[in-house]
Amino acid sequence: MKHFTLYFLVIFFLSNLSFGQKKANYKSEIKQLDKYCQSIIASWEVPSMTVGIVKDGELIFSKGYGTKEEGGKEIPNKNTLYAIASISKGFTATMIGQLVDEGKLHWDDKIVDYIPYFAVYDPYISQLITVKDILSHRVGLGTFSGDIMWYQSDYTSKEIIERIKYVDQSFELRDGFGYSNLMFITAGELIKTVTGKSWGENVQERILDPLGMDRTIYSLKELDKKGNYATPHMLIDNTVNKPIEWTSWEEIAATGGLISSVEDLSKWLTFNMNNGIIGEDTLMTASTRNTIWKLQNVYTSDLTKAKVNTHFSGYGLGWGIKDYHGKMRVSHSGGYDGMITMVTMIPDENLGVIVLTNGLKSPISAASNYAVDLFMGLDDIPDYSSKYLQYSNDRYKNDHRVKDIENSRVEGTKPTLKLTSYEGVYHSDLNGDITVKLKDGNLTIEFEHQNMLNAKLTHWNYDTFKMEWYRQSPWFTLGTVKFDTDNQNKIIGLSFDVPNNDFYFNEIKAKRIQ
Repeated sequence: MKHFTLYFLVIFFLSNLSFGQKKANYKSEIKQLDKYCQSIIASWEVPSMTVGIVKDGELIFSKGYGTKEEGGKEIPNKNTLYAIASISKGFTATMIGQLVDEGKLHWDDKIVDYIPYFAVYDPYISQLITVKDILSHRVGLGTFSGDIMWYQSDYTSKEIIERIKYVDQSFELRDGFGYSNLMFITAGELIKTVTGKSWGENVQERILDPLGMDRTIYSLKELDKKGNYATPHMLIDNTVNKPIEWTSWEEIAATGGLISSVEDLSKWLTFNMNNGIIGEDTLMTASTRNTIWKLQNVYTSDLTKAKVNTHFSGYGLGWGIKDYHGKMRVSHSGGYDGMITMVTMIPDENLGVIVLTNGLKSPISAASNYAVDLFMGLDDIPDYSSKYLQYSNDRYKNDHRVKDIENSRVEGTKPTLKLTSYEGVYHSDLNGDITVKLKDGNLTIEFEHQNMLNAKLTHWNYDTFKMEWYRQSPWFTLGTVKFDTDNQNKIIGLSFDVPNNDFYFNEIKAKRIQ
């Protein structure tokens, strides 16, 4: 008996010593992470970055770097608000899961049974699409397809969904991956249809209030009331950050409308790593937890490399999922006008990483990966910052699309018709009416539902005109529009060429109607 008592005393002592060493190591790791983040902010052209580490249910580290606005002096902190964009998708999937738990929905329910006007590229396929399909990017639409329709538009969610049928098919149903904001907008409308309340009202009641996320908002009307927020920035020539206005994403909040902070997101990650339980309340059942974090759509992993740290990866419902050094890794990033963000979890380690930035040249992956490796205790951590910064600069350097347009311009040409001949109304099934007018000797183009795209047209070459936008966009710079003609040289439509990686102007396909 004495031997057993001595044995357990030794084990107790060693376990507490180990715990103390572990806590001490956190201090070492935090110091190392802080130093690395300081080097990141000095290397990357991003105004600010705020980082948080969640471990064992606590926010053990949070710090802001840089300034809330370029040229300013205010340093962000754990309560500084950033737009988290597509990180909101996890909230949408969780609320859908809660409705499943309540018996108001089933994962394999058909969307048309709740939203009769929902339709995609094929009437037959439209009848088959399920709740899980729209939350896992497998309906057959290409990545970002149709986003040009909702971007900066005054469409309601219903009006957006009614136009999805005009977006081209990219692959067969459930036979590929196409990151679709349109489907998460549909998910938001599904929540509204089932509950009779907006997505925003639901997220407030079902998640934000119970978790105590009292600084997280979905409407710009609340931004000044909350205060302490970062300013979004556009990037000029890959080096210069220019402050821009906040953009309202409230109508499409289900796909990316939340604005939050490191402090609040630490509660969200803790809730998720605690499998939907907050205190004594279960807000999400084990079945729903498992369904949301189950691979629903699988990517291809390169298993031919010498050291493969990821053997499988894909998308669950509102989350990206993969294995990483033998552990499950759950994450999502977000891209908003002038802000890029990321959250990452290693549930087995009870570890969460939050990185929020307010610029478009963003080190979210570098900071996230370094922090994950560091707190997982991995050896030989790569210098992610230098590696990814080189990738970013190379991508910019090797993107010749704008230069190619400029170099291909034919100087000395004139429009083939009188300027008045270009005036008219052009209709796009996605974007609505587009009006071209002659004002003070110059053509102008006006979008019925997207005032931000309105521009003055200056002659480029032949029947192509440069779009000089009245308001700059953070996503694109040079844009041209060509007036298409038939064999009799009558204008029949518009073709747009606006190089960027997010919004496909070639999908507009406007035909002349007046």
